[in-house]
Amino acid sequence: MKKKILFMLLFAAAASYAQNTTDSYFKLTRDGFNEKQAYNTTAYVEKFFRVPGNTGFNASIHYVEQILKNAGFAKQKLNESEGVLTYRIEKRPMKNNTWEPVDARIDIEGNPEPLISFQTNRNMIPINCTSTPAGGVSAEVVFISNLSDVEKTDVKGKIIFSENHPSRLLAAATKAGAIGIVGYSMPKYTQPEVHQTSIQFSSMKANSEVWTLLLSYGAKEKLKAACMKGMTKLKVNIQTRIYPSEELTIVANVRGSERPGERFVFSAHVQEPGANDNASGVGTLAEMARLTAELVKTKKIGPQRTITFLWGDEIVSTRRYITEDTTRAKGILWGMSLDMVGEDTQKTGGSFLIEKMPDPSAIWTRGTDKHTEWGAGDVTEKDLFPHYFNDFIFDICKKQGKFANWTVNYNPFEGGSDHTPFLQHKIPGLLMWHFTDVFYHTDNDRIDKVSPTEMKNVGVSGLTAAYTLVSANESTAAATVAQVQADGLARLKKEFELSKKALSAGKPAAEERHIIEVWSKWYIDALATIGKMPVKAETTRKGSAIKVARDDIEKQTSLYLKELK
Repeated sequence: MKKKILFMLLFAAAASYAQNTTDSYFKLTRDGFNEKQAYNTTAYVEKFFRVPGNTGFNASIHYVEQILKNAGFAKQKLNESEGVLTYRIEKRPMKNNTWEPVDARIDIEGNPEPLISFQTNRNMIPINCTSTPAGGVSAEVVFISNLSDVEKTDVKGKIIFSENHPSRLLAAATKAGAIGIVGYSMPKYTQPEVHQTSIQFSSMKANSEVWTLLLSYGAKEKLKAACMKGMTKLKVNIQTRIYPSEELTIVANVRGSERPGERFVFSAHVQEPGANDNASGVGTLAEMARLTAELVKTKKIGPQRTITFLWGDEIVSTRRYITEDTTRAKGILWGMSLDMVGEDTQKTGGSFLIEKMPDPSAIWTRGTDKHTEWGAGDVTEKDLFPHYFNDFIFDICKKQGKFANWTVNYNPFEGGSDHTPFLQHKIPGLLMWHFTDVFYHTDNDRIDKVSPTEMKNVGVSGLTAAYTLVSANESTAAATVAQVQADGLARLKKEFELSKKALSAGKPAAEERHIIEVWSKWYIDALATIGKMPVKAETTRKGSAIKVARDDIEKQTSLYLKELK
């Protein structure tokens, strides 16, 4: 009993010290993060339809480069050890040509106003679509209600119109001699009947003989009504550019003073045409890098491990950063993806979310846990990734949420962004994002849907977490043990209550006991990962604290399992 009381006192002292450290980082980031500057960067990047290697993508990379140079980052000549603040632009020849849209317009012949145009709907042109001949083409449009009807209908030299994505008809249309396809495809969560001008960006097979275009709900209904009245002709004009290029990735480093080979890596992808997705990630991360440089130069922080900021092609650049240098990869202790982080939630409907690393909620999603419309990943017990990172980041965000009246939620693991390569290579990785957004991937994802305040809350939370972890000491570790222990016990209680209800509903006791056992093991294993958190191992205190916390979780688990017989 005396030993446990002593540990409780040590926990309290460690928690107080760690809290004071975190509070000091919060003050620096809250005072220093310039949300207007982050918003301005976002506004610049969102002007472009960004595909790796194209004009807009490269202009965005160089815009970030100028921010880094102004902040004091020096261009790296040979390696990262040349200074505390360095950056580099990695250039790679692209195997395939890049692509960018220039202009497009569809007119129903005889109507004075265009059916749809690039000026209002830049997502109407799928990536890889080729140009029409100069001046455009005119042809009869044929409405196809069933995909199989393409082979039964005379479409040679004509334009196919379908309420399906054009890619579903491309092979058959090419074989049948059609010159183009006009299609429609919008998921229900975008509420197309309400937001009738939205089109989600898409792509098509490169080097196709047949061009394709996408319609908004409103344009689709107008064209369908015209076709129902009789023979309809369209004039279509498409201008795109397809050309050889090189892919750019920009990497900035704030070199750690004690263990520079160990690092926290932030990643924000540049490609995609939206403001929130993902110009807001680019703008937020650029401001995070600028502020970090300022705090280092004024000696207000002194990171003991390295902080890396990366901008590039989604998943591709992050995966390459991990796999190209195995020595560097071993030192990546944490990864974080900033994707769609700037949403004005009142306009988009998308809540701020932390997507957790795979924990049992990705398998047994129940109670208040829920997946987004993105959809659940195929997670099994062998895929679970126990680590303190989940609870640590959520706790930091909740503190910022309480301070700034900012709503913070989470979702079970789903995958699909720059956190995925970290996890695939056994590196703790999390996603900061927003969903469900009615403007997701649409050409209505514009700067007016972006909130500077939201970007600041994300930036402040991400930086405060990184600053704490890259200079963590044993007090930080002990406080995290107490936090993860409390979170683990709370989760077990929640799951126990859900399992009791499940038993009452006739669920097998063995299955419910197994769920409790898996959650218990997940948190016990997560506690063990805290042992590597401190930069320096000074005492055995953290090991003892982990043992006490583990014993408490095991004891509580045993009581719950007995009750679930």
